Amino acid sequence: MGAVYKNLLKPLFFKLDPERAHEVAVDGLRVLRSIPGLVRMMGAINQLPSSAKPVEAFGVTFPNRIGLAAGFDKNAVCWQALEAYGFGHVEIGTVTHKAQPGNPKPRLFRFPEHEAVLNRMGFNNHGAQSIAARLEKQPGVGERRIPLGVNIGKSKVTPLDKAVEDYLGSFSLLADYADYVVINVSSPNTPDLRKLQDADRLRELLGELVSANAAREELHPGSRKPILLKIAPDLTEEQVDDILQILHDLSLDGIIATNTTMAREGPFKDLNEAGGISGKPITDMSTEMIAHIAKITEGKLPIIGVGGIYDADTAAQKLDAGATLVQVYSGMIYEGPLLAKRVARGLAEKCGDL
Repeated sequence: MGAVYKNLLKPLFFKLDPERAHEVAVDGLRVLRSIPGLVRMMGAINQLPSSAKPVEAFGVTFPNRIGLAAGFDKNAVCWQALEAYGFGHVEIGTVTHKAQPGNPKPRLFRFPEHEAVLNRMGFNNHGAQSIAARLEKQPGVGERRIPLGVNIGKSKVTPLDKAVEDYLGSFSLLADYADYVVINVSSPNTPDLRKLQDADRLRELLGELVSANAAREELHPGSRKPILLKIAPDLTEEQVDDILQILHDLSLDGIIATNTTMAREGPFKDLNEAGGISGKPITDMSTEMIAHIAKITEGKLPIIGVGGIYDADTAAQKLDAGATLVQVYSGMIYEGPLLAKRVARGLAEKCGDL
């Protein structure tokens, strides 16, 4: 299958506009999901053997260490099919409280010579209410074979001083359907969103979400959801340390490092396109941030490592730096969906999970 992707499917996909290629891939996975028994049959081939040790993180059990990052299945229409290719979890979204079309096209660009992607999608999605209604009809927590993360962000039309209410609205609609919830304050493609990484704003936002989560648990024991924060790779160490102190004070469950970068270095120094860069150019940036987080937290805060993973070795670097789980997206564009199978097996062998 890897050779089929590289020699046949990838050239076809790369002849398409990047966003159109993405839509074709999502539609294909929707078809796969709709064929009775096919996802389970393919999963039996591509998932780790049943004898493999599962991975525990922030109270959730994962069949392996590799997941699909948010941004691919924005509207929860095909995530179940990713089990067929060996993924151990999928994160949908980013979902906003209000439906929104995202930024004007073109807004997604490939750089094959650097195995990089630039996007300024702008959180295009159907909105929390619509996606919650869709998730209600899908296998729920405890009924599915791979965990589902739900990534939420601020609606573009919501002013910064109303961001807390916006996130709380999405959380209340979607938390029931998530194995864990991710608070995205780090996309560069929604105006002012990254200002929510500032200490005072972040403490208020996360404090309110933690309180809402505790209230859920009080009303319905067992309904509390792990909450993770997704941060940018462009933060200074001082900013990261301030964030980690807030996470410690509020007993947040984990962190995702990292989102895309706004840095324009090396071959991108003259690039005149707005948006965040992902893929190989951020491999080291994200790994270095993971190592710093692990050092400051003494390895006590679960980390999902994201950024520039394109084989088992680059994934293992994230684990060596201190991550427990990893996620891919851009790497799948260049390496194909069975990247998950290869990475899962490589990490299982490294960690003694087989």
